[in-house]
This record gives sequence, structure tokens and C-alpha cells, in this order.
Amino acid sequence: MVEIETRTLETPGATIWYDVRRGRADAGGGDPVLFLVGSPMDASGFVTLASHFTDRTVVTYDPRGAGRSIRKDGAAEIVPEEHADDLRRVIEALDAGAVDMFASSGGAVNALALVSRHPELVGTLVAHEPPAAPVLPDSEAALAVCADIHATYMRDGLGPAMAKFIAMAGRKGPFPDDWADEPAPDPAAFGLPTEDDGSRDDPLLGQNMRGCTGYRPDFGALRAASTRIVVAAGKESEGEFCARAAVEVAAGLGTEPAIFPSDHGGFMGGEYGQHGAPAEFAEALREVLQAER
Repeated sequence: MVEIETRTLETPGATIWYDVRRGRADAGGGDPVLFLVGSPMDASGFVTLASHFTDRTVVTYDPRGAGRSIRKDGAAEIVPEEHADDLRRVIEALDAGAVDMFASSGGAVNALALVSRHPELVGTLVAHEPPAAPVLPDSEAALAVCADIHATYMRDGLGPAMAKFIAMAGRKGPFPDDWADEPAPDPAAFGLPTEDDGSRDDPLLGQNMRGCTGYRPDFGALRAASTRIVVAAGKESEGEFCARAAVEVAAGLGTEPAIFPSDHGGFMGGEYGQHGAPAEFAEALREVLQAER
């Protein structure tokens, strides 16, 4: 049986909720805590992946502004350094030493920001498809695409902006300079709302879109860090924005990316309606985490 304990942590500007899953790890296992991190995806996206690691303590959390973690700072957007500070505080609150961390998408960007500042808190980081646009050869065009999606959200609401985001995330190859001149995708084609409900607090489009994708990793600090960093990309994601960024981040660290099964959401087993290859993904993750033990 796996026991799940939910905790809260007060941080400047937010109350952070996180879950500690204790399985057979407390019966004598010597592995570090495994922290599963997304952004803006919250803990609910890691239920399936966590179920494959019942032999150790697993922690998941809701980033500020997402899920249960309520913001109280009144600011519109969030930058990776803020998320990194929240991660630091959660790890310190665990009082269990350095953790192993699997961080995906925006979570991988935030984890890189954490390790560049506090490498002593993370033994091994697996950074899966961090969408860091500044590392791309077509960085100016990529950043313009992200800015356009944010502007669309602020102007037209969720449906039109999310349709653009889906088209952007799945696009193969470099972004053209004339992205904004292309016909906008129809929200209805993706089952998205066509009417604007007036809200502007979506964790992805409103709070993290520009700050996350605009983050440039501190490669000097990361190369000097005591943390073992493995950058990963999905086999089926080749040529897509996040996978291309993963390749460039790995190159900046002087390494090659680890190729994981499936795609950007390969660890999911039905969360948010997305089905990857979670068993195979978990096995690949386990192999990477145990590689130097």
C-alpha cells in the first residue's frame, strides 16, 4: 500500500500544496526521494508515473497558480526563478537530503533554474523537454510565436490562444518569421471554446507562457553544478519545439539527450485524456536514475 500525505507550505505570495507518497521505501530502501515536477501541470498529471515507483518515496506538487496552489501576490505572470524558489522550499521542508528529480516541460525549465542556484538540493535531475526558446537557432521566431500566443490570450481569450498553442507545440521544424501571418487555427477544431469568458488567469497562457519559454539556462552554473543532469526528449517528439530545445540544452551542457519512449506526455496514462507509454517511460526513467549507483 502507498500512503499519501498532503501538505501545505507558505511561501512569499503563494500557498504551495504538495503530496508525499510513502510506499515500500520506508521499509529500508536507500534511494533518495523522487520529486516529480511539471509546470503549469500540477500533481494530478503524475499519478500514473508515481504508481511505477512504489519502492521509494515520491513527491509531487502543484506549482504556484496551478491546481491547489493559490497565488496571493497579485502579479500577472510568473518567472522560472519564482518556481525554483518554491521547489527549494519544498525540498528543504522535506528534510530528507538531496532529491532525485524528474521534471517535464515547464517543470524542466524551473528545475534547471533551481539547480543553477542550489545544486546541493538535487542529486540527479532528468530534465524532460524543457521549452527554452532562447537556445534554439530560430530563437527570435520562437519567442515571437510565444509572445503572439500570450497576446492572443489577453485579447481573445482561451480558445483562440490554446488553438495556437496546440499548433505551435506539435509543429515540426523551425518556426517561420511570418508565423503571425499564417491563418489562425479554429478553436472548434480542437474542441475548444469559441466564446471569450473574460477570464485571464489560465496558468499556461496567462501566467507562464512568456516567462517559461523566455528562460535562458545558465550553462556555466549548470556545468559546474554537483548535480548530475540528464536532458531527455521523447522519441516521437523529434523536430518539435520542446524536443528541439532539449537537444540544444544538452549540447550546452556538453552531453547528448537521452531518448525516452513516446512523446512530450509520454509518462501519462490517461491524465487529461493523454495516453503515452507510461510503463516503458517509467522503466527508462528508472534506468537513468540508477545509472551511476
